[in-house]
Amino acid sequence: MFMQRKSAFSRRLPDLVTEELVAALSKKGSTFEFKQLFDVVHERLRARNAASGGEEMLRLRAYEKLQNLVSRGMVKKTGKKYRGLASLSKALTPPPEFVPAGAAK
Repeated sequence: MFMQRKSAFSRRLPDLVTEELVAALSKKGSTFEFKQLFDVVHERLRARNAASGGEEMLRLRAYEKLQNLVSRGMVKKTGKKYRGLASLSKALTPPPEFVPAGAAK
């Protein structure tokens, strides 16, 4: 009996935490320290009934996703403050599908 394995690295759409981070940082002139930003994101996720797994775990996930946005050049970090840049809207679009060169018809 042969079991087919699914690749562990699949492309996923942005999750709710990233959506809320983008929504908070996209407001014109908004600059946050992480604690303020997390409070906004946590409140919005609770309103959507999507804040599960405990507050500390959510805080870690939000920080990791925020640092990912910083490393991708979509959020600017100055000292302890974060500010969304114009390219932040691209964070919610799915990445283009990879098509091998020989597979095109």
